[in-house]
Amino acid sequence: MAGYDSYILCTSPRSGSTLLCRMLADTGAAGNPASYFHRPSVEAWLRAVDLAPDPTCSERESLATVFAEVIRRGTGETGMFGLRLQRHSFAFFMEKLAVLYPDRVSDTDQLTQAFGQVRFIHLTRQDKVAQAASYVRAQQTGLWHKAPDGTELERLSPHEDPVYDAVALRESFDTMTGYDRDWQAWFEQERIEPFRVTYDALSADPVAVLRGVLTTIGRDPDAARDIKPQVAKLADETSADWARWLREEL
Repeated sequence: MAGYDSYILCTSPRSGSTLLCRMLADTGAAGNPASYFHRPSVEAWLRAVDLAPDPTCSERESLATVFAEVIRRGTGETGMFGLRLQRHSFAFFMEKLAVLYPDRVSDTDQLTQAFGQVRFIHLTRQDKVAQAASYVRAQQTGLWHKAPDGTELERLSPHEDPVYDAVALRESFDTMTGYDRDWQAWFEQERIEPFRVTYDALSADPVAVLRGVLTTIGRDPDAARDIKPQVAKLADETSADWARWLREEL
């Protein structure tokens, strides 16, 4: 197996990436994967790692600073850098990576220059109707993740009762379908064969999936032995109803 310096989790919202990232971090062997380049703004990237924008620096200098700090945080003491890259963040991320490494001839070359030998992992949710329902509901309620004991892990806005919105759900379905299509087109363009993980497999046996990911990045799969999932499903009867109604409309 090739020796990898890093891995990039290529995914889209509501695919189980928060669960997988937390489990990978908990192993102590696979870095601290997170969406360090989530928003399309270099200033936001800097603030996300507690760095203040410096108006005296060029864009390339600012990018070098933020990438260095992201790699430090995303690696920790493990010797393995982990990154979660949502598809909606991809275009801006690659645009700025080209500023930092302008002499590289392909996306893969640029990523290798930034992160060393990279293993690509594609995490997808095959049921796009359920993914759309999960996404719209999270947007409406403000609650994105909770722990197994029911406590909130991530809330982005005050609670609002969820209301079925056929237009928003259809738009989300089309968006999520497009994200998967775009990832696959990019893998083919760059001649990448990613390690593939599905939401269903992760939900059914998260530790088995974790072992598979550790193996494919060249880490000891036994590091998954005592790991417990720290993120719970949010789906309930309302989610099921929304998915059923959306399937009927589609």
